[in-house]
Amino acid sequence: MNERYALGYGLAAVLLWSTVATAFKITLDFFSPIQMMVAASVVSAIALIVIAIFQGKLHLLGRTFIARPFYYLLLGLINPFAYYLILFKAYDLQPASQAQPLNYSWAITLTLMAAVFLGQKIRKQDWAACGLGYLGVVVIATKGDVMALQFDNPFGVALALLSTLLWAMYWILNTKNQADPVLGVLLGFLVSLPFSVGLSLYLGDWPSVPWQGWAAVSYVGLFEMGITFVLWLNALRLTRNTARISNLIFISPFISLLLLATIIGEEIHVSTLAGLVLIVCGLLVQQWKGKKKPATA
Repeated sequence: MNERYALGYGLAAVLLWSTVATAFKITLDFFSPIQMMVAASVVSAIALIVIAIFQGKLHLLGRTFIARPFYYLLLGLINPFAYYLILFKAYDLQPASQAQPLNYSWAITLTLMAAVFLGQKIRKQDWAACGLGYLGVVVIATKGDVMALQFDNPFGVALALLSTLLWAMYWILNTKNQADPVLGVLLGFLVSLPFSVGLSLYLGDWPSVPWQGWAAVSYVGLFEMGITFVLWLNALRLTRNTARISNLIFISPFISLLLLATIIGEEIHVSTLAGLVLIVCGLLVQQWKGKKKPATA
């Protein structure tokens, strides 16, 4: 029964994550990247507070922060503040069908950064995964003209790749965090809000936004940053087969491209699909454990 629930939670999370690239582009029609981050962060914080109340954990929030205030301040400045500001700007500068696969290479970036900062060994298959993944990045960024290395929007590509560094850095810093994960993420939103609100006011007045814009940014806050995270945690907590649940994430970018083509009307280049396949193959190679050698007597 637990495995069935785990699969259900995992599929729900993956399907919701598949929609967010489309939601990003819709929301950016109404908000600037910094305004989008502020509004979505408020929605996410409210959602996580409700979840913490429901789980009976909210009373631990202050104690958790006081135990490591500078640590949570650093986490909040990395994610959501810097990560989402840069990610949303990357989506603002280029088609979502290009930004989303580029951002998807974060797991490969994490391997390299874990070797540098955590001293983890890079296996041969990790190097192969990096080669495939970053070849996919180049194919997408150059629209298949790999030899010419001509980028339509080099700044947008750079921001999408920078977001993978920030996301990987965030998870590396989280490796030694023993606090409840929901409270940890909630604290990140709470400590970052004064910085993001201040920056948004400094950069200009907020526009008059119709209800469609508020609905879109609320969707981003709920299903990119908030509820979906809890669904994914529940899936990993209930399953006995973490690899099977983790592999569900590989269907997300392909569903996302389909939604972008159908709802937004973005042209999906063959090079985007080819590059995404290379990135996913790299991630699969990275996860492959090979055959275990039989124990000798």
